[in-house]
Amino acid sequence: MGTRRKKSGVAKTPKKTAAKSPKPRAGLRKSTKPSPTRASVTPLVRVTGIGGIFFKADDPKQLMQWYRKHLGIEADTYGGWSFQWREKRRAQRIGYTVFSPFEKGSNYFDPSEQPYMFNFRVADLRSLLAQLRREGVHVVDEIQEFSYGKFGWIIDPEGRKIELWEPPDSDDPFGGSEETKRKE
Repeated sequence: MGTRRKKSGVAKTPKKTAAKSPKPRAGLRKSTKPSPTRASVTPLVRVTGIGGIFFKADDPKQLMQWYRKHLGIEADTYGGWSFQWREKRRAQRIGYTVFSPFEKGSNYFDPSEQPYMFNFRVADLRSLLAQLRREGVHVVDEIQEFSYGKFGWIIDPEGRKIELWEPPDSDDPFGGSEETKRKE
């Protein structure tokens, strides 16, 4: 019997071998499509913030006067008030969250019967609406585009209309012009 030699204190580098693909489970076919690498997969950014809170009021002007007197909320040229803040990802950009009463008879919230509507800011309205349709969400109407952004609407499971707003790439999406005022 031969003698064993003691190995030197140097650790061996393991051989590099190609990773083996796991065998497909019974009844499943292996995809012929190459799977994308992790770095190339970008998750869809959905809601990025609250764009506004809209609600019906018996007398929107009188109600905004009450908010001004008691809470210091000044009505803007559109009859609501915009909170201004800085965006987290791009601090140089100003973001807006609108607080606005609508006339009680407004049909802007249709087909919902609720007297209020949430508006969420989104990064990519077209992609998000396409994904929501694939997920079976009730998407209302088509996208509407204005100088102050793109709008789309969905209905939640309890019948509330939700407005999705992709603001323009601008620090002042409303620009102060009457042209940008939304019709009620």
